[in-house]
Amino acid sequence: MSEFKQTFNSSLGKKLIMALTGLFLCTFLIVHVGGNLLLFKHDDGFAFNSYANFLTHFPPIEVVAWILYLCIIIHAVYALVLTIKNRKARPVGYAVQSKSPTSWSSRNMGILGSILLLFIVIHMGDFWFNYKYQETIGFKEYRTNLATNETTVADYKPEVAGFERSISTENNVEIVRVKDLHTRIQWSFSHLWYVVFYVIAMGAVSFHLLHGFQSAFKTLGWVHKKYDGIVSFIGTWLFAVIIPLLFAAMPIVYYFQSLSK
Repeated sequence: MSEFKQTFNSSLGKKLIMALTGLFLCTFLIVHVGGNLLLFKHDDGFAFNSYANFLTHFPPIEVVAWILYLCIIIHAVYALVLTIKNRKARPVGYAVQSKSPTSWSSRNMGILGSILLLFIVIHMGDFWFNYKYQETIGFKEYRTNLATNETTVADYKPEVAGFERSISTENNVEIVRVKDLHTRIQWSFSHLWYVVFYVIAMGAVSFHLLHGFQSAFKTLGWVHKKYDGIVSFIGTWLFAVIIPLLFAAMPIVYYFQSLSK
């Protein structure tokens, strides 16, 4: 037991924990961006609001969510500890600095991580915390004619406390009443400062993963010349380019939509 504790208290142990938590957070990004793509459906937030309700009320997903929050905290704390330790070990910087993008990412992981941590706190406070624990989120009622598949939407005020979601059918019309996170997103992304900060944070995600994804595989020893190219391709194009761009597109699109109203 003491050897196990000693291993994970070492620099290598901390890096292993960071690698494992980091890769878990990468899988979350894939799921999260997939759910956020529902925001681009022209359905007045119907699909996204149903998705948000599912995420916050399906027990297995809730368990995974709490594991996710724990991983974020552990990843951030261990990153801070390793950064401080490295600074103490090398108080004077190198005389010659590499100018490659990956090297820049590696040298600035602390700054990038700090931006991301601030973003996560603000982002979760604005959406997750308000959705779960505040009464600032309203409700929508979606009525879908099952014969024509046409859907109409209206604001809804629950008659009972603690209402979250209901589905019923009346006269061949499906009625879905659900918390309206979509409207909160529209309001948040109508503010230019928030959109700019969001895009900057996605830039930080890009550079953070440009180095972090491949570094995690190296730390875990999952390195082989047959697969290095695949890992590099996925880390660069999927996690450092495509996913950040998809996330950044959301606030930009919603901001310009708010200007046209």
